[in-house]
Parts: sequence; C-alpha cells; structure tokens
Amino acid sequence: MDIQQPLTLLGGLTPAQFMRRHWQKKPLLVRQAIPQFAPPVLRSDLFALAAQEGVESRLVQLAKGAWKLRHGPFQRRALPALQQPDWTLLVQGVDLHNDAVHALMQQFRFVPEARLDDLMISYASDGGGVGPHFDSYDVFLLQAHGTRRWRIGRQKDLSLREGIPLKVLAQFEPEEEYLLEPGDMLYLPPRYAHDGIAEGECMTYSIGFKVPSRAELGQELLVRLAEDAADQDKPLLYRDAQQEAVSQPAAIPAGLQDFARDALSRALAQPLVLERALGEYLTEPKPNVWFEPGDTGVMLEGVRLDRRSRMMYDTHHVFINGESYRAAGRDATLMRRLADERQLTARELARASDDALELLSSWCDAGWAHVWAG
Repeated sequence: MDIQQPLTLLGGLTPAQFMRRHWQKKPLLVRQAIPQFAPPVLRSDLFALAAQEGVESRLVQLAKGAWKLRHGPFQRRALPALQQPDWTLLVQGVDLHNDAVHALMQQFRFVPEARLDDLMISYASDGGGVGPHFDSYDVFLLQAHGTRRWRIGRQKDLSLREGIPLKVLAQFEPEEEYLLEPGDMLYLPPRYAHDGIAEGECMTYSIGFKVPSRAELGQELLVRLAEDAADQDKPLLYRDAQQEAVSQPAAIPAGLQDFARDALSRALAQPLVLERALGEYLTEPKPNVWFEPGDTGVMLEGVRLDRRSRMMYDTHHVFINGESYRAAGRDATLMRRLADERQLTARELARASDDALELLSSWCDAGWAHVWAG
C-alpha cells in the first residue's frame, strides 16, 4: 500500500497523514468513505452466522429502562421480531467467515497487522444500541445499511452504571452528534465516549484493533519462555551443598532466590527468544478458529493465504498461525511479501527455493494457504 496516496476511505487524507493527525489522538468523520457501499453480509446472512457454534454473538435489549444481555448462538426464533424496537445483535469476527468482509478489512492495513483484530457487525432494530460507553481500542465505525445517530465526547468521568450487564457510562456528556448513512465512517480513538442509536433498521460494521495490556503481554511471553525452558534436554538443577542447618525453616534461602533470578535472566538472554515468543503470540489463531486440510495442487500456480491465517515477520523470522520459522535471503524476501500482500503469483513463486516451496506446500496441506490461479 502506498501510504502517501490520498484515500477516499480517509476523506482524502493519505494513510501517513491520518496516522500522524488522528490515530490515537482525535476522531475523524468521513462522509462516503466507501461511495455507494453495498454491504456484503445481508441481514439473513448475519442471523445465520449468529446461529452457528464457534461464532461469538450477543443480544442486547433495552426493555422498560432495563438492559439485558444474552450470549449466542441464537436460532432465528430466539431473536426478537424485526418490528420490535430497542434490540441489537452483535456478531464478532465476521471477517473469519466471509471473504468479502475479509477483503474489506484489507483496506485498513495501513495500520500494522499486529494491531488489526477483527470486524464486528451490529444489527439493530429502531432505537437499538448498547448504551453510551467507551472502548479501550481504536475503532472505525462504517455504516453499512440504514442510519445510526452517533453522539461522541471526550469523557472525563469514566464511572459506569452499577447493577447492569453492560459497561454503560453513568454520566455521559456528548460534545458532537452525527447521523451516519450507508458508506459514511467515523473513526474513534481509545477511551472516546460514544453512543450510537439506530434510526430505523440498520447495520454498522466495526473494524477494531488489538490493544494487549502490559500485564497480558508479559504473562503470555513468560508462559512461552517457560515452555522453551521446559524443552531443554539437560535442565540445570538447583544445588545447595553448602546449605547450613536452619532454625527458621520457613525462610526462603537467598541462594534459591538468586537461582530463580538467574533462571529468568538466562531465559531472556537467549538469542531472539523474546522476539520469537512475541511473533508466535501475535499470530496465534483465536480459540474459535480451525482450518480444514487442503489440497496442495500444482504449486506452479500462485498461492494465497486463507482468510483466517495470521502471518507476520520480523528481521529474523516469519510467523504464521502461532508457528515461527527462521528466514534469510531471497526466501525471506518472498515470505515477507506473502505476509504483506497475502498472495504470491506463479511468477513470484518461480524464484522460490525448493525448501520454500516445500514449506508453502505444507501450509496448503494444513489449510493455512490455498493454490491460487493468480
């Protein structure tokens, strides 16, 4: 992607300008970000997805001033009537199940892949919404069908209402108001309060971004470091041949504390261990994702990543679906191109080594990629 090319999606801003001026800083309203937008997922399609096991869905209702929340899957008869006001169906990760929605998400890859999370579709009857709230992540709100009125504000008081199943702000103070029609889009940075109310039946696409906390990231990396340490053939055992008899047996020996500190330091000191653990974590498929074994076919054609595959790289590795591979030279350049473009043509594959072709073939066998006549 040319990050210096003005995009209609961003209201004429280049990706570089958007990231510099708005990303994690201030909202952006774009009228007709996608002109004449035709939603790739119809209402019936969304309801069918919400009925499936392995698809995360929620139903939010406001009845007589009381909020109700239920988790799916939902058969159609379990959903309220279309004419009933004030209800919302939220279906998460639609990009994992629909090629057109996955393709739509690719337009937002001026943000690092490590941050791009998923696309949620919100269907609402007249008056439907989830209450005034704030998110901890960046979000693009693309209006797909019907109209939704958004009120937004820089909220100082982040206290929430008590005794309800949703995180609804207790004292919402909107500063701006917009009515979004199909093709319009609103970007909101983290912790920017917003409240969207459907005016008639509507669907909104929310493109969200990962924001791991420092504690979450630290925990994940430590678990992976521990797994690496457990794989060592000759573990070094703690020894205390010079330990003297003690009159206070519950006191932890200083030598054991030093041994533990040294164990952690040595684990972190291993070459590229932290980088490898981070890449594997960032590309780990979500719990509800599975792949169907594929048919390798003729690798003389092109290859395309499955829409569910997550592939990234750093200076020394290529990562895909939680696995890591050391990469260098011409093959590394090719694999990085696959990660960036999510496909390779037959002409590009002609420059691959036998080892690279064998690796790609194994990914096709696993369903991570597919032969593509490109």
